[in-house]
Amino acid sequence: MRKNRLVAPVVKWVGGKRQLLDDLTPLFPKRVTSYCEPFLGGGAVLFQLQPNIAYVNDINFELMQMYEVIRDNVEELITALETHPNEEKHFYQVRDWDRDKAKYEQLDKVQKAARVIYLNKTCYNGLFRVNNAGEFNTPFGHYKNPNIVNAPVLRAVSTYFQKAQVTFSSMDYEKVLANVARGTFVYLDPPYDPVSDTANFTGYAKGGFDRAEQIRLRKCCDELNQRGIRFMLSNSATDFIKEQYAAYHITIVKAKRAINSDATKRGQVDEVVVRNYE
Repeated sequence: MRKNRLVAPVVKWVGGKRQLLDDLTPLFPKRVTSYCEPFLGGGAVLFQLQPNIAYVNDINFELMQMYEVIRDNVEELITALETHPNEEKHFYQVRDWDRDKAKYEQLDKVQKAARVIYLNKTCYNGLFRVNNAGEFNTPFGHYKNPNIVNAPVLRAVSTYFQKAQVTFSSMDYEKVLANVARGTFVYLDPPYDPVSDTANFTGYAKGGFDRAEQIRLRKCCDELNQRGIRFMLSNSATDFIKEQYAAYHITIVKAKRAINSDATKRGQVDEVVVRNYE
């Protein structure tokens, strides 16, 4: 299937890989037909590779439901997005939809998907973050002209999802990896090991991703390796992560990150790309 350059992320995501694609692309296997990504987020790598068969997952159910709506109801989604103005009062009204759980459950999938995209485009720094109750809590971004309705990209992503064999799920990553078949390339982009106390960010969904989770993930990678399944993993270049993956090929890349609460510590940081293949 020919790649479509319009197929690109529809939401901005913390740790998104769009800016690193030039560094990552030479490290991918030469040919990827079957692909698995357990921490999908904004999907920059998926949309770069556009494999014919893909198994994609994220613990954030709202995000995965959004992708299903893009596949199945893209025109209704575009129409719904056009009803949302870039206004602070409206932003907080929409943000608060999930505070009333009974009312929120009455919304249809298209309304919920449009909410995810609208809030992502208009909130501060495009930072999808939820509180301990699972409620979106990022403030209004005060941007002049956010691209709330990017219809060409939405339609292109929808066409890719329809033409390819893409399976969506929202479950624990270990369950996803346990079912990966040989011949499938796995890309892992988990919440990163924090490089400092102020850099920690795991607010994609309720719960967190501490070092015990990082160790559990590394054990999953060991199992993939033992099963002969190729994987690539991105993470911060902390000593802890480099020790965890010392048995594998490690490449250091530079990434620009802007989520540190200390503005003086934002900028280019080292990240590792771990592979179990040459």
